[in-house]
Amino acid sequence: MTRGLSLCLLFLASCTSSVSESTVQMAEELAMIADETDRYPYRNAHANHARVIELRNMTPPAGIMERLQYEATLGTELLRAGDSEDAVVVFEGILESVQASPNELDASWQLGAMDHLALSYLRIGEQENCLVNHTAARCLFPISPEGVHSWRRGSQMAIHWYEQILMQDSTDLNALWLLNLAHMTLGSYPDGVARKWQIPLESQKGETAIRRFTDVAPHLGVDVMALSGGVVLEDLSGDGWLDLMVSSWGLRDPLRYFENNGKGGFVERTEDAGLTGLTGGLNLVHADYDNDGDQDVLVLRGAWLSEGHPNSLLRNNGRGRFEDVTREAGIYSRHPTQTAAWSDFDRDGDLDLFIGNESNPQAGYHLSELFVNQGDGTFVEAGRDYGLVQMGYVKSVVWGDYNNDGWPDLFISRYREQNLLFQNQKGKAFMDVTDGAGVSEPLLSFPAWFWDFNQDGWLDLFVSGWHAAAGDIAAEYLGIPDMAEKPRLYQNMQDGTFEDVTEKAGLNKIMYTMGCNYGDLDGDGWLDFYVGTGDPNLRALMPNRMFRNMDGMRFEEVTIQGGFGHLQKGHGVAFGDIDHDGDQDVYQVMGGAYDGDLARNTLYENPGHGNEWVILSLQGTVSNRDAMGARITIVTDADTLYRVVGTGASFGSSPLRVEVGLGKAASIDQIEIRWPTVASVDILRGVPLRQLIRIREGEDEFKVKSVDAVRLGGTSP
Repeated sequence: MTRGLSLCLLFLASCTSSVSESTVQMAEELAMIADETDRYPYRNAHANHARVIELRNMTPPAGIMERLQYEATLGTELLRAGDSEDAVVVFEGILESVQASPNELDASWQLGAMDHLALSYLRIGEQENCLVNHTAARCLFPISPEGVHSWRRGSQMAIHWYEQILMQDSTDLNALWLLNLAHMTLGSYPDGVARKWQIPLESQKGETAIRRFTDVAPHLGVDVMALSGGVVLEDLSGDGWLDLMVSSWGLRDPLRYFENNGKGGFVERTEDAGLTGLTGGLNLVHADYDNDGDQDVLVLRGAWLSEGHPNSLLRNNGRGRFEDVTREAGIYSRHPTQTAAWSDFDRDGDLDLFIGNESNPQAGYHLSELFVNQGDGTFVEAGRDYGLVQMGYVKSVVWGDYNNDGWPDLFISRYREQNLLFQNQKGKAFMDVTDGAGVSEPLLSFPAWFWDFNQDGWLDLFVSGWHAAAGDIAAEYLGIPDMAEKPRLYQNMQDGTFEDVTEKAGLNKIMYTMGCNYGDLDGDGWLDFYVGTGDPNLRALMPNRMFRNMDGMRFEEVTIQGGFGHLQKGHGVAFGDIDHDGDQDVYQVMGGAYDGDLARNTLYENPGHGNEWVILSLQGTVSNRDAMGARITIVTDADTLYRVVGTGASFGSSPLRVEVGLGKAASIDQIEIRWPTVASVDILRGVPLRQLIRIREGEDEFKVKSVDAVRLGGTSP
C-alpha cells in the first residue's frame, strides 16, 4: 500500500462516526486512482506535480535539440504545476541557449521562449495578488483602481516580454490581449500602453441600467481556492435556506459542504455531512431520486481523461448527511464524463438519469448511459432498449419537452461532431429528430440548456461554442475577424423546428463556455444568463460574460456594469436567493484544469432592483417529489410568465424551488401548474406576492411560508 493511500485510510478511520462503509469504499478507490496517477503521471496530462518529479529524476539529454526539448517540457510542467518562479529560471536558460546558437535554431524557438517567460511572469502576478493577497476586485475585468496589484514584479516583467514579442510579431493577438491585461493590473491601462497596441473597451460597456453586484465570497468564507468544479445551490439540510456543495476536479481535492446558517453566513460541515474522502468531480447535479423529501447529489468524474473514473451518487439521509450509494443503487461504472441530467422520461413518478460519457481518440469508445429508476432506490441501465446508444465526445446533456406533448425530450451536445435531439416516443423509445429540427450546430460545442427565453410557452434551446483563444477576444474588441466558434440561440417555432436567432438576439459573440446557468438578475421576469469562459490553456484569461434579456427580443451584455467579468476560468454556476430578499444571487466555481491553475470561487450578491417576486416550492404526490419537469404559467396583472421546474443549465445546479421575478406586477391573477406524471393541472388563485408558496400536487389550496430576509454577512437588510 502506498504512503498516500495509507494516510488517506488513517484519516478515514478517524472519522468513521460520520462516514458510512460504502463511502469509505469509494474513498479508498479514489485514493488508489490518485496514487496510481502519481506512479504513472503521463497517463494524465493534468498531473503536473507528478510529471515534474518524474522529469527531474531523468538525466537530461546531451544533444542541444534534445536538451532544449527536455527543458521546454520541464518548464511547461513547472508552469502548469504552479511553480512559476522555477519556470522562469528554465525558460530564461532556454532563451540564453537559443540566443547563443542563432544558426542552429529558427526564430520560433526565441518567440516560444519569450512567450513562456511572459506567461510565467503573468502567472506570478496572478498568484501573488489574486490568490495570496486576494480581494474581490482583483482579477475582475476591467481592473478597477481597487484591484490594482500590490505586488507588481510579475506584471511588469510580463509587459516587458509581451512588448518584445509584439515588436517581432505584431500580429500576435494573444500577446496583445495579455499585454493590455497586464497593464490593467498595474493601473497603467490605457495611457501606459503604446497606442498601436491599445485594445479599446468602449464597445463593451453597454447602456443597460443594472446595478452592480458584489463578490461577497471572501467575506463569507466560501471563496474556496481550488480547480475547476461543480456547484449545487440547494436546501440540502432541509431548514429552508439554500446551502452550497462545491467540487474541485483534482484527484485529491475534497468535496466541500457549506451550510447556510440563516443569519447571512455559512458554516462548513464537510466532515459532519459524511463526505470525508470523497474527492474530485468536475460537475455536480442534484435531485431527490428516491422521493424521500431531501436532495441527493451526483458527482461526475473523469472528464477530459483517457481512463474512466467512478461517479458518486450521494444519498441524503436527512439534515444534509450523505452516504455514497453508487454501487447499491446500480449506477457504478467507470467512464470519463462531466455531464448528466435527471428527468422522469417515462412519467412513472420517479426520476431517471442520463449520463453522457466521452469518446475520443485518447479515451476510446464509451457509450452513454440511461439509468431507469426502479422505484426502490435502484436503477437499471437501458440505453440500448430505448435507442440511446450513440457515442461521441459528449459535453452536455439536457432534458426538455420541446414539443409540448408532456414527454421530456433529450438534447446531446458533442464536440467536433453534430449535436443530437431525441424526441421522446411516449416513454417507449427515442427518435433522432436533429436534422428536421435544425439544431445540429455548433460543431465545436460544450454546454447547453432548454429555456423559454421569449416567454411564449415553448422551450427554446441555447448551445454555446467552445473554441477560441485569448487573441480572439482581442479581435472581437478590435472589431476584426476572429476564429472562435459562436453559440447558437434556437427559437422554438412551435412546429417541431427551431430557428437560429443568434445574430438577431445580439449573441453572435465569443462565449468560450464551460460553466453556465440562467436566472433573472433584475427580477423583471425575463431570463438572463451567465457563462464561464476559458479552457485549460493558462493564456485563456478572458472575462466571464453576463447577458441580460431585453423583453425576449434581444440580449445586452452587462458583464462590466454588473461586475461579473472575472478573468479566471469559470465553471459551475448557480442562481438562487441565498439571503431570502427576493432576488437571485449568483455563485460560481472558478479555477482551471492544471495542478497549479487555482482560483477562488465567487458569490455575487444581488443588490436588488425594486421588482416584485414569488417563490414556488412544489411537492409531487403522483409525480416525482420535487415535480422536476412541471410546467408553470404565472398570470399577473402585468404579464404572463412561463417556467419549468429544474436545476437550469448543464454545468451548474440551481435550486429546484422556482424563484420568479414579477417586474412591476401589483398582483398575481392565477398560477397554473401542469404536473409531469399524469399531466394533471392545478390552478391557484389569490397567491400573494413576496412570499414562498408551498404547493402540493392535487390540492387546490397552498401554504404560505413567510421568509425573513437577511443581509449576507449577518446584518439586517
